[in-house]
Amino acid sequence: MDAEKKAEILEKSKEWFKKSIMEQHQVNTQKLTSIKEFNVNPFLASYLAYFLTGNAKPESIAKVLIYPRALGTSINTTFGTGIQKFTTEVLSSFASTTSGMDIEFEDAIDGSHKYCQLKAGPNTINKDDVETISHHFKSVKNLARTNSLKIGIDDLIVGVIYGSSDELSGHYRRLSKDYNIPVLAGKEFWYHLTGDENFYNDLINAVGSVVSETNFKEQLDDIIKQLAETEEIKEISEK
Repeated sequence: MDAEKKAEILEKSKEWFKKSIMEQHQVNTQKLTSIKEFNVNPFLASYLAYFLTGNAKPESIAKVLIYPRALGTSINTTFGTGIQKFTTEVLSSFASTTSGMDIEFEDAIDGSHKYCQLKAGPNTINKDDVETISHHFKSVKNLARTNSLKIGIDDLIVGVIYGSSDELSGHYRRLSKDYNIPVLAGKEFWYHLTGDENFYNDLINAVGSVVSETNFKEQLDDIIKQLAETEEIKEISEK
C-alpha cells in the first residue's frame, strides 16, 4: 500500500468514527433519561449505589444505571453494528461482490487473493454465528468450483478489526479448528491487508486523534440528573 492510499484510509477511519460511533453513541446516551430504558434489579440498585458513591440517593442510583450502559453496553453495540459502514465507507476500495463476503484483497504477505468477512472484535460472535460463517464460506467454495476458480484453503478468512489471536473467543477458535477457516485479528489482519506492519497502531492513533473533539460531560451530568428526578428512581432511593 502506498502512502497516499494509507493516508486516505486513515482519514476515512477518522470520519467513520466521528459519524458512526461518536455521534450515534451520544444519541443513544441521550435516551437514558427514562427508567423504561433499563431493567432495574431492585435487589442490587441500592447496594451498587452505596458501592459506587457511599449513599443511595437518587442521583447515585441514576449513575449506577447509566454508567454501565453509556460506557459499556451502548458503545460496544454501536461499534459492532458500525462495522458494515466501516466496510463500505473506509474499505470501499476492497469491497467484495461475492455473496457473504465483505471485502476481497491481494494479501500483502503471501500474494494470494483473499475473500474476507469482517468482524468487530475478538468476542463478537456467538455459537450460531459459527455455523452461519461456515455456511457462507462453503457456498463461496462451491461457487468457485462451479466457475473453475481456484481458491486455496487459506484464502477464505475472517478479519477481526481489533484484538489479537490470543484474545479470540472459543467461537473464533472453533472456526479455525473445526472448519479450517483462518482468523486474522488486529495487527495481523491489517498487516496482511496493507503490508504495513505499523498500520494497526497508526489506525488506533488516527481514531484517537478525533476523540478530543468531544466532551459530553455536561450532557451526561444532565441526563443523570433527569433520570434521578423520576418517581421510579426516587422510590428505589427511599426503600
